[in-house]
Amino acid sequence: MMIKNILFDFDGVIIDSMPIKSEAFRKIFEEYDSEAIKTLLDFHNLNGGLSRYVKIKYFFEEVLGIPYEEKDIMRYADKFSEIAKEELNNPEHLISEVMQFIQDNQTKFNFHIVSGADENELKYLCEQLNIAYYFKSIHGSPTHKNDLVKQVMKANSYLKSETILIGDSINDLEAAEVNEIGFYAYNNVELKPLSANYIEKMVDFVL
Repeated sequence: MMIKNILFDFDGVIIDSMPIKSEAFRKIFEEYDSEAIKTLLDFHNLNGGLSRYVKIKYFFEEVLGIPYEEKDIMRYADKFSEIAKEELNNPEHLISEVMQFIQDNQTKFNFHIVSGADENELKYLCEQLNIAYYFKSIHGSPTHKNDLVKQVMKANSYLKSETILIGDSINDLEAAEVNEIGFYAYNNVELKPLSANYIEKMVDFVL
């Protein structure tokens, strides 16, 4: 098998953003009960590949059990973006060993980003962090990751046997399985029992 195409998740794989986004969720919902917020953060950490829109809806529907309108979701999502974007726009948060792999192999593979992060914000951050040019395309929410992978595969006529996804969440594993491509887990030991391929260190990652 010759791998030619690598799809990367963004949060937790290319950038160490989970603590920043956890703090953003905590701030936008600071008027709510601390136990409710903890439940949301547990869900957030377990489902890194899901968009903020899904997580905010989960908070209202499953945690609080109260009615909401779509404008409420957008209002909280905008507040979340405002808080997180300022902090994420810092190259110190990039995961150095992953960026080294990308820099060293940019001519060997076709790189794409498929993320649960908001697509417009994601493209903005990649431009600000000066990494956008490494990737043939950058995709994010609100489109579901399963569909993002499908779209990338179709748009580029990629063969399943030549394509893998590197991710750190159960949602990434699902997206790879649904689209019948290889999955390599990274930066989340809880995925070890679920994935035959686990990357301990990018410096040792060989395809």
